[in-house]
Amino acid sequence: MSSLRLLLATAAAAALASCQSVAPNLASMTPQPSPVAAAPIAPVLATADAVDIHSYARPLEARVTHVSLDLAVDFETRRLSGTAALDIVRRPDAREIVLDDRGLEIQSIVDGSGAPLQYSVGTSDPQLGSPLAIALRPDTRRIVIRYASASDAGALQWLTPQQTAGKRLPYLFSQGQAIENRSWIPTQDSPGVRQSWEARITVPTGLVAVMSAPSAGPGRSNERDPGHVTYSFRMPHSVAPYMIAIAVGDVRFQSLGPRSGVWTEPSTIAAAARELEDTEKMIAAAEALYGPYLWGRYDLLVLPPSFPFGGMENPTLTFLTPTFIAGDKSLVSLVAHELAHSWSGNLATNATWADFWLNEGMTTYATYRIVESLYGPKLAAQQYANGFDAMMTAIDDAGGMKAPDSRLHIDLKGRHPDDGLTDVAYEKGAAFLRTIEHVAGRERFDAWLKGWFGWHRFEPVTSAIFLADIRQNLVRGDAALEQKLMLDAWVYEPGLPSNLVRPDPAAFANVDAAVSRFASNGTIPSQLWASWNTDERLRFVNRLPRKITKQRLGALDRALSLSETGNNEVLFAWLSLAVANRYGAAVPALERFLTTQGRRKFVAPLIKALAKDSAWGRPIASRVYRVARPLYHPITARGLDELKL
Repeated sequence: MSSLRLLLATAAAAALASCQSVAPNLASMTPQPSPVAAAPIAPVLATADAVDIHSYARPLEARVTHVSLDLAVDFETRRLSGTAALDIVRRPDAREIVLDDRGLEIQSIVDGSGAPLQYSVGTSDPQLGSPLAIALRPDTRRIVIRYASASDAGALQWLTPQQTAGKRLPYLFSQGQAIENRSWIPTQDSPGVRQSWEARITVPTGLVAVMSAPSAGPGRSNERDPGHVTYSFRMPHSVAPYMIAIAVGDVRFQSLGPRSGVWTEPSTIAAAARELEDTEKMIAAAEALYGPYLWGRYDLLVLPPSFPFGGMENPTLTFLTPTFIAGDKSLVSLVAHELAHSWSGNLATNATWADFWLNEGMTTYATYRIVESLYGPKLAAQQYANGFDAMMTAIDDAGGMKAPDSRLHIDLKGRHPDDGLTDVAYEKGAAFLRTIEHVAGRERFDAWLKGWFGWHRFEPVTSAIFLADIRQNLVRGDAALEQKLMLDAWVYEPGLPSNLVRPDPAAFANVDAAVSRFASNGTIPSQLWASWNTDERLRFVNRLPRKITKQRLGALDRALSLSETGNNEVLFAWLSLAVANRYGAAVPALERFLTTQGRRKFVAPLIKALAKDSAWGRPIASRVYRVARPLYHPITARGLDELKL
């Protein structure tokens, strides 16, 4: 296939016409030394809805197909430095290639023969960074950039030994989604420009490097510098650039099964492995639903508590927050969610962040199905009901049922992609798929969904492609079914269509009755609480009246030990209620919670709620934030720094 055809292939109709992708060779997942065998180059979509407004790249003119990193990790200067070699495909008349750059310290740019290439860094945008335009000669097919990341690179968090569990050695980890990797990798940082990649990472002896790609084996000592070790990695499949991830620290590995294992600090590996012991069962359940797992291994890295998200679905190595470790596996649906991304998000990826629901909504639906398969329909129904409540809250926060941000396909012009990271994408997307399942029938829908992941593996997709595919391969001209599904209304219109499948009211019947009793007369369900699972406890706390007297809150706290719970989801729900009611007895637990973990889902709402209460809460927020700010990843701190605490 010519370069031009590779660049221009794939308007939605063309993608559907040729949707049978070449099946990946699983043998190629075996780690191999460089050079990397040529992987099929993923298409770049040519339709208007696939133009990524959060990237400066012009991939239809010239695009990156492969990234080769050779970087050294320097904890003293807090920089990654070395080279990035980019293989490119271009139109014959392309005179430059445009990359994304946020604060990179560029030393030189040359072509594959070592000849210098002219380049310029454009004006910096606070959200997007800068365009890095590199002049191309007629024969330029490879670009080598010598550079260093800035000490404040937005994707990277550098932890001191004191900020780790072991307190012995420093730690580095990255978080690339959505547009953060441009702060440490000079490439076209767009989910619609998929790239294969490889890396050599040199770290101080005693530390271990892991990445979101198969490893070429143990680290090799550097003959020139015996104080350093070099690790090598290779990702043969084309992936979205945000999926390139790195971590360096005092980490160890424990196997969980034939193709899964966990990395984490030595002091937490036993607890993490116990919590994750169902991982192999989850892989099997997901494969039964959605087809073969195509990434080889599925390993997990449990990070220090400053990791800003619950999990990140980096291929072959999911990054996880330690806040999911409850001691009873009650929060492992998080693992099912990140595993499901191995199909929805990692195989078929949203081409732009306006279609984030194609990643997260499909994954949330798949999570409920995996949970149902392993733990039963009751728990799956309860999780769907709690997710439904989260969706309704997110729609209210967006401005109600008529608000533009209550749509699945949203307009992010002039906004950061993280503005679309709400439960509208997650839970409304899941509700949409659940509705399709209900209307079309599970067997028929499952067959289509498995086909979707097979037809579009290792490709970018859009809402238009999704709708065209489901019409061609599931609706198949059935006018009555088309009318019942209300497909366009779900994707492009605000609010919730009338065919919405609501949660089973019986899922939480006893919990909702207990909420009513407490609301009316303060009855505390102590015995029921002891028998409830995490989702039932969350339902109870989240459904309580938002205004409760301090006396009743105190009685509730004492009876149920809410401030002392080791379940972080329940603790967050409780602390949110406590802050809303100025319940001072919970402040010590609140301070511990905010200064010992940095998960944005927990931290941001609590600190913002405190900051809004100028008389009572803001002094607490200011005191806590001064202590906690060094713990938080830049992604968590970005919106909180604006509060000027």
